[in-house]
Amino acid sequence: MEHVNSQSRKNRKFWNEERKEAFSGYLYVSPFFILFAVFGLFPILFSFYLGFQKWNGLGEMEYVGLQNFQWILTDPIFWKSLSNTLIMWFLGTLPQLILGIILAYALNSTLIKMKSFFRVSIFMPYVTSTVAVAIVFGVMFNSQDFGLMNVIVSWFGVDPISWSTSEWGVKIAISTMVFWRWVGYNTIIYLAGLQGIPNELYEASVIDGATVRQKIQYITIPMLRPIIILTVFTSTIGALQLFTEPLIYIGRSFREEGITVVLYLYREAFTNLAFGPASATAIILFVIIIIVSSINVFVANRIGR
Repeated sequence: MEHVNSQSRKNRKFWNEERKEAFSGYLYVSPFFILFAVFGLFPILFSFYLGFQKWNGLGEMEYVGLQNFQWILTDPIFWKSLSNTLIMWFLGTLPQLILGIILAYALNSTLIKMKSFFRVSIFMPYVTSTVAVAIVFGVMFNSQDFGLMNVIVSWFGVDPISWSTSEWGVKIAISTMVFWRWVGYNTIIYLAGLQGIPNELYEASVIDGATVRQKIQYITIPMLRPIIILTVFTSTIGALQLFTEPLIYIGRSFREEGITVVLYLYREAFTNLAFGPASATAIILFVIIIIVSSINVFVANRIGR
């Protein structure tokens, strides 16, 4: 009897109010972790497992070691997709970050009227359907003589460009699409960062006779350095995972002029039914994203010092 009472007291001591509150807190947040484990963590781990297997999605898996990685790294189309991705990142992502800071600075200026209208307008491309954006830009970059971009370049004496088939035409069209859609998103983020900079710094710079360029160089950019690092990091990841825009623009033909790494991955998995090479591509892309993002964050971290 004394042993039972002693055990009961130990249980009551273990299950105190503090532990009850902690347990109830874990119950409240558990749905997120359950969903993350099912739809996030498990696909990641399973993809790493598939990278070493030969599987068509239906039959039995066969362990092949590093053959999938060897096949991917010796495939010239993979290297073509990687170069396309990096070129589109350079053409579509870097300019939007630079222009985003300039636009945010302008929208934060006291000289601009109707700020709310311009802020909503510049953010509209981000909330627009990606499919709708791709369709509109597909019409704009039509390869026919009457296409909007061909009409514009004809004003400068340039012959019509085959935007959907030429090497640089496809890249420019997709990069322009990415630039137009995401520049407003980064502008709003920079604008939020600018509103946290004390006005006293700008007032003091005016007294010292600083120009607009000097204000941006010595006040705005150094104070925005954490925001710049964030946007560089997220934009780099998004650019290296570019998929929807090229898929809609060039279709399922997977032409080498516009194929990206994720589009290459998609082709291997759902067209060729080679889930092993597709998972190996995902792992290689994961490593590339870490390397490129680390370099970009290192460079952005030195801006403003």
